Amino acid sequence: MTEQSSQTVVLTGAAGGMGRAITEALIDSGRRVVLVDRDARALREVAATGGDKVFPIELDISDAKAVDRLPDAIPDHFRPVGVLINNAGHDIGGRTRFDIGSADDWSNIIQTNLIGLMRVTRAILPGMVQRDAGHIVNISSINAVRIVPDMAAYSASKAGVHMFTETLRGELAETAIRVTELQPGLTRTNIILTRYRGDTQKEKDYFDQFRMALDPADIARSIVFALDQPAHVQIAEMMILPVNRY
Repeated sequence: MTEQSSQTVVLTGAAGGMGRAITEALIDSGRRVVLVDRDARALREVAATGGDKVFPIELDISDAKAVDRLPDAIPDHFRPVGVLINNAGHDIGGRTRFDIGSADDWSNIIQTNLIGLMRVTRAILPGMVQRDAGHIVNISSINAVRIVPDMAAYSASKAGVHMFTETLRGELAETAIRVTELQPGLTRTNIILTRYRGDTQKEKDYFDQFRMALDPADIARSIVFALDQPAHVQIAEMMILPVNRY
């Protein structure tokens, strides 16, 4: 087992569909995972499958004070943190024209997808800088670089993640810390179901518009690929799209 594959990873949004696939891939690669999610029940379910390779922390990343305490909540045997994967995010109330949608929904999307991601990074990064080692992986979206109508708040949040990641990589250029951004296309996760607040018919109708979508395992496999590169290789940006031929 290499030093990289034995790393501890902090993964936000660990209890969702994407998070579960990433957790499984990380464990298969020999890594330990600190599972971070606000859904206590789902978090327990994921933790139960990982045994001593995982440690769950119930946390809402939009809670600033709770995020500040995150490093202290990680047990000694899961330190140091070698990798941070910022996966948490949502689009609750989304796919609605901006002037029709709720201002609170738009604010909540930004608070979680961008501000929460930045807060978690701020909490974990100083330890990496002190050791001059680490890897930050931010999950954004193709929405970060493509205009998709009726997704103004979500797209703005992901565009913010894109620029934050680019800037962070520049700031850390004289360190050994790697910074990667993944931009997935349409993926079959529960983000669509939560967007429509549990309306399964709307979820079905949404996916039925498209001939093909990615699976969470596709994203998880791409993350492990980026993590497994030699220390001098940095996968800066990766866009992952389905092949719409079927």
